[in-house]
This record gives sequence, C-alpha cells and structure tokens, in this order.
Amino acid sequence: MKFFRLSLMLVIFSSAVVSAQTSDNPWLISGGLNMVSLQEGFELPLNDGTLYGDGAFDAGVGVPSLSIFRAIAGGLSVGTQLSLNSLDKSAGNGSIDFFAIDAALKYGFNRNGKLSPYVKGGWGFSSFDAADGGDYDLSYQLTNTYFGTFGLNFRLGENWSAFVETSYRNTQDRPTTNYLMHSAGVALGFGSGDSDKDGVNDKKDKCPDVPGLKEFEGCPDTDEDGIPDPEDDCPEDAGPAENNGCPDTDGDTVLDKDDACPEVAGLVELNGCPDADSDGIADKDDECPEEAGPAENNGCPWPDTDGDGVLDKDDACPEEAGSGENGCPEVQKAVLNALNEAGQTVLFAANSSRLMGKSVMAAIEKVKTILDENPEGVVIIEGHASEDGSADFNLKLSDKRANAVRNKLIEMGVDEARLEVKALGETAPVGDNSTREGRKQSRRVVFKAKKQ
Repeated sequence: MKFFRLSLMLVIFSSAVVSAQTSDNPWLISGGLNMVSLQEGFELPLNDGTLYGDGAFDAGVGVPSLSIFRAIAGGLSVGTQLSLNSLDKSAGNGSIDFFAIDAALKYGFNRNGKLSPYVKGGWGFSSFDAADGGDYDLSYQLTNTYFGTFGLNFRLGENWSAFVETSYRNTQDRPTTNYLMHSAGVALGFGSGDSDKDGVNDKKDKCPDVPGLKEFEGCPDTDEDGIPDPEDDCPEDAGPAENNGCPDTDGDTVLDKDDACPEVAGLVELNGCPDADSDGIADKDDECPEEAGPAENNGCPWPDTDGDGVLDKDDACPEEAGSGENGCPEVQKAVLNALNEAGQTVLFAANSSRLMGKSVMAAIEKVKTILDENPEGVVIIEGHASEDGSADFNLKLSDKRANAVRNKLIEMGVDEARLEVKALGETAPVGDNSTREGRKQSRRVVFKAKKQ
C-alpha cells in the first residue's frame, strides 16, 4: 500500500506541467502529497492520564498537502500551508491521525528560471491523535511547531510548476519530538502583476504605468487613430499612419503641429501658410496680401506719391514730380541760361569776395527774379578765381565768393534749400590770366543745375 502511494506521488510529480511563482504570477497555490518521518519515539496522554503507545511509528504518505502564498517584495512571499497524514504503529494494527497547519515566509531564488530553489520558515501547530478505538480522547492534541524548509521549484510552462521540499520540524508541547516532512506536488501561479489594471500583465505591458489596450500591448491610444501613443507623434490628435499619427487638416503636406496656418492650405517654405501675391511673405504677416511688396515694407509696395517713377522711400521730393534720380525736379536749361546771362556781370575785385557796385547788385536782383519765376530745382552757385596767388588761397577765395552770392539771395527771400555752393578756385578760367582783363573775367560766379 505504501509503495503504491509513493509510486502514485512520483508519477504525479514527474508528469506535472510546471511553472513557478514568477514576477508575472504573484499568487501561488499548490497541492500534493506528504510523508512524515518521526526522528524519535513519543507517547500520547489519554483521558485517564495514562500514556498511549510505545512511540514507534512508521513513516506514512498522506494526502493532501496544500499551500497558498502571495509575493510581497522581490522573491519574498508570505502564506499558509496544511498537511494531513496517518501514521501506522510499527507493532500492531494501531495508527494515529496527523495534521499540521502553518504560517510561513518563503524566499525564492532565480524565480524566472527553469529551476528555482527556495527556503521557507515559520510557525504553526502539529497534531497527533491517538484514537484507534476504545475510550480515548478524540480531540486533537495541538502542539506549537517551528520549522525550516528547503525546496526546489521546476518551471516548464507559463502557469504551472512542480515542487519537491523537505522541512525539519520541532514541537514544543506534549508530545515533544522532532520530525521530517517531505512534500511534492504541483502548483499554479496566477494573479499576474498589472500595475495599471488594464488586463495586460506588467512583464508584457509596454506601458505598465498607464492603462491601455491589449491589442497595443497595454499602451493607450488617446486619439483613437489606431496608433499607440508611444508611436504616435500627435497622441492627442487623430491622424493617419503615414503621418505618424498626426493630422494635416488643410492637406498641404505640412502637419498641423508644424503648420502656422492649419486651416488654410499653404506653402512648405512658409510653414503651411499661403502667399496670395507671391511676394515671399505669408498672408498672415502681409499687410497687403493681394499686392506684392517687399518685406521691409511689410509686404506692401512702396508708394510714388508724385508719380515721377521714383518711390517715396527714395524720393527726396516725394510730393513734387522730378526728372532726376532722387525724384526732385531739375532747373531747366533755359532758366540756367537766363541765370548765367543775368549773372555775367557779377564779378569780384582781386583778392576780394565783396559784392560791390550797382551793376553787380542789379544782376543779383535779376537772378532773384528768375528764381522766383521758376521755383523748381536746386541751383549750384560755382565760385571761381584767377590764377593770382596760390591754388589753396584761390580755392578758399572762390568758396567765399559763391557763399557771398548765396547769402545775398537768401537775404532777398530765395529759399535757402534751393541754393548750394561749390568752390572751383583757379581751375576753370575764362580769360587770359596773363592779362588784367582776362584775370578780371575769371573772378566770377556761374549758375548750374543740381543733377537729381
């Protein structure tokens, strides 16, 4: 009978589909067979105070041996276990019933490996019942028991395991004895760790701290576009897979997250904004979106108020049409001829810049009249000198002569903005400087138009 029980235990043990209490399975429930082997004899007290038995019992194989443990940190778990058995007397037909119930701490090594050793230790109760007939006390005699266990767990599958273990036990009350308990059986691991409670265990969950979907291995899809958030460049805005989950509302190939104008189709180079006038300035920044203009004028064309072809920004006379490059009018040739004809008698004494004589003053009056009648353009008054004295002296003297005429005209009411001076010294004589008359003719002023 004992051989049959032992053989049955070995068959069950060797054929079990195996799994350990791993990091994926914090709960472990097991069932199997046990064998109790007393290390020394003992006698049990009966109702009348006598002792039962001579203390000699054979080892027995019992069923069941049950346990349940819960992992609490790393390889450490806590649990309880129950074992039932029956011990036969070595002599005679008597037997005693046995059970043990314990609380234990268990520590497993290499829990995710194929072979995982473990140790257990704890405290509980053992009971040896002397009833095999007669008027004996049928109550179980409980005795405090301390124990230590070494075992091996064999993991061959995902949820199942097989185990074999041996514990050494010491009882503290009547009876006082030491005994070995050997156990073997199968165990089921369950209750996989799922920190985010999404139904995907943490080991397989790519997003263990955030509830997600099983089809995305535990990761969420916030915008429900079929792309899990970790792979979605825009996890809160639905978009197609070809855009890595980002939308392109206006269809201009610039994704909304990069599009400065997401509701209106635009140009890539302008961050998705349109440019209606093609001036290189996005309409949203263009003060004249329908009319091309430079960036320095905020996308608007420069105005030409006087219509002379010179833009106001370059026009020195923006409200007065001109023919020169700076937009200002030039003195007409006929007016210059009249000025020079009138001013040909404006001559100076040697080494002098004073305006002297009635003829000179009359000429300046006439020049003033011509300028008043022809208000357009700027006149340059050139000062000249004869070759008397040094070139440097003559240059300074010619400047004084030109300014003398200018100042007089301003004094007479001519707008000073219309008059400029230029000193040429002795560089442009008109007479023969070897003669007195020739030198006299060179001490003069000449009127020129300022080129605009």
